[in-house]
Amino acid sequence: MTVIYPSPIFGPVHSRRLGVSLGINLLPADGKVCSFDCIYCECGFNADRRPRLPLPTREEVRAALEERLSDMRANGPAPDVLTFAGNGEPTAHPHFPEIIDDTIALRDRYFPEAKVSVLSNATFIHRPAVFEALGKVDNNILKLDTVDDEYIRLLDRPRGDYSARRVIEGMKAFGGRCVVQTMFLKGGYMGREMDNTSDRFVLPWLEAVKEIAPRQVMIYTIDRETPDHDLRKATPEELDRIAALVRAAGIPATASY
Repeated sequence: MTVIYPSPIFGPVHSRRLGVSLGINLLPADGKVCSFDCIYCECGFNADRRPRLPLPTREEVRAALEERLSDMRANGPAPDVLTFAGNGEPTAHPHFPEIIDDTIALRDRYFPEAKVSVLSNATFIHRPAVFEALGKVDNNILKLDTVDDEYIRLLDRPRGDYSARRVIEGMKAFGGRCVVQTMFLKGGYMGREMDNTSDRFVLPWLEAVKEIAPRQVMIYTIDRETPDHDLRKATPEELDRIAALVRAAGIPATASY
């Protein structure tokens, strides 16, 4: 029997934060592979999304991406950005650094004006090859939902040891060549209030952002139904207030509702 594997390339789609985006999914299309098991992830918890298919190989990603870019150059639309996203954490792929090199080369050949973006939860930035690869892309977007480790253990449910301070130090090592992305939401989980829009959470997070000194901060809220139905969107007013605090610190910030 011949098995037809889904393409690792999806889109183009319109992203709230990135414009016309061509997605690159380095993880199995039938499941989720991630070092986080977020309670707000529209993919569902990892326990419910065990992949059956293997990871796409470097060669498969490169061939599929070149085919799609060639078609888009002939027929449109031109992408604003090539985005590494999808079912989980792209930097978990064992050949992530080499795939980044391939992607940049193909971008330069077909759409040199397009940006290359990676959305990462920052749990692998301590690996030298991953760190180096992220330093090559145009938009190195790193997740930092809060600096409260207990909150992260409930909200993001990291696998293994997680330290917000260690992640912050890793982000600082980029020397400003990164974007911080933060999810703000409201509601509850397992009897605990999960509102991270209050000053109790925002002000320590803001101090960490100042330490990291990123070139931009992207704040947003949940956009789809999640596995936990007690979670709610942060309001536009709350997001605007937080973005204004970041801008007052001299760092550009955007809020997506």
